[in-house]
Amino acid sequence: MIEKEFYALIRDIVRSEAFRGMKRYQHHIKGSVYDHSIKVAYLCYKHHKRHAPKTPLYELVRGALLHDYYLYDWHDMLKGHRLHLFTHPKYALRNALQHYPDLSVRERDMIGRHMFPIVPLPPKTRAGWLICFYDKVAALGDYFGENRWKNRRKKDH
Repeated sequence: MIEKEFYALIRDIVRSEAFRGMKRYQHHIKGSVYDHSIKVAYLCYKHHKRHAPKTPLYELVRGALLHDYYLYDWHDMLKGHRLHLFTHPKYALRNALQHYPDLSVRERDMIGRHMFPIVPLPPKTRAGWLICFYDKVAALGDYFGENRWKNRRKKDH
C-alpha cells in the first residue's frame, strides 16, 4: 500500500493535467512514463524512510517524480526524438521549471543529470546520485520484472 505521506508529497503534481497526460506515453517495454515516474519517486521515498539521508524528503520525492517530465512521445522519430536518450533530461528540466519554477538546486540536479553515465554530466548532489540509481533500478524492473507496481497502485486507489 502506498503511504499517505508519500501521496501527500506528490498530490499536486499527479493531479495536474500535464503529469496525468504522461499516461499516454509508453516508457520502457512495460508501463507509461507516468507509472515509471511514480515508481522512481516511491523508491526514493522508501530509501529516505530506511536511510534518512540529509536531503529533505520533499525535494527527493518531487525531484524523482519530475525526472522524466519531458511531455512528448519519444517513440515518434518523425518529430525529431531520435536523440531522446541524451536530450530528455534537458526537456524534463525545462518543463518542470515552467510548471514548478521554485524547484530547488537539488531538484534541478536530480532532473537535469539523472541520465549519467549515458549523458556525461554527473550529478552534483547526493540526491542526484540517488535518482540515477533508482531510475536504473526502475528501468530494469520495467524491462525484466513483473509489472507488480501497476497492480499495487490499482489496489491503493
